[in-house]
Amino acid sequence: MKIYVGQLPHNVNESELKKLFSKFGEVAGIKLIMDHYSGRSKDFGFIDMPDNSEADAAIKALNKSMLKGREIKVNQVQQTRREKRLKRRSRY
Repeated sequence: MKIYVGQLPHNVNESELKKLFSKFGEVAGIKLIMDHYSGRSKDFGFIDMPDNSEADAAIKALNKSMLKGREIKVNQVQQTRREKRLKRRSRY
């Protein structure tokens, strides 16, 4: 399951996020979104956890929790409209 993590502190890094989410299960991947010009974090990222029950536990435990003095938001990534359309549309 893909998880959105928002309102992150600027100085958080991928290893800190992996350590935080690994408490709930296996973390398959982490992607922090970075500003191309400054090289700083844009305050959000994505976590990929293969086990949905572990991901749900992480979301429930970490949503609205404090990380380095900031309250973070943790939610399941929703499908985009385009992804929904592609799944519905049959191709010949």
